[in-house]
Amino acid sequence: MKVTILTPMEIEKEKTLTALARFTDLKHEYHVMVCGIGRESIAKTMMTLPESDVTVLLGFAAVIGKSAILPESLQLGKPVEVTAGSLYGYEGQLFENGSIKVEPSKTKLPCLFSLTSDKFVKTTDLTIGTLVNMEDYTFMHLKKKDDFIVRIISDFLPHDKPIDFFKEVEAIDFKEAIEAIENR
Repeated sequence: MKVTILTPMEIEKEKTLTALARFTDLKHEYHVMVCGIGRESIAKTMMTLPESDVTVLLGFAAVIGKSAILPESLQLGKPVEVTAGSLYGYEGQLFENGSIKVEPSKTKLPCLFSLTSDKFVKTTDLTIGTLVNMEDYTFMHLKKKDDFIVRIISDFLPHDKPIDFFKEVEAIDFKEAIEAIENR
């Protein structure tokens, strides 16, 4: 099977390629490409995808909640599947006031809800365990039936103090995410 993996950032592409290189017997043929960050970038990429059987959006995601109170499955570096997405604080244009988009799971990973926001999320009343991303809702609407989203927990919101995102994610390995894609 041909699998296209989209990553919002170059660092995610590098981590994906590093993880893929650690496998000696991959079941699928992979093409990894950077789609860019945000709704517009993901929409443009989805309209010009290479031919493949499945497309997976794979990248980092912040999760609402403190590490100390979240289960082991939602700790730093853990992969999760996004099976529901909606908008938060979105104003204007494509998908304004769109309904919640829900998909059946494609992996055995924990399934989480993702919010897309065009504003930095500063509110404290978001449900613990919710992911915050820019691309998921758009991807959910433009994807083919078998396509899916895997996110890697990169940080916890709200932050107690400013973080250096690239330092936070430096040690995160994407191997577990690739295993989930291989074993679906």
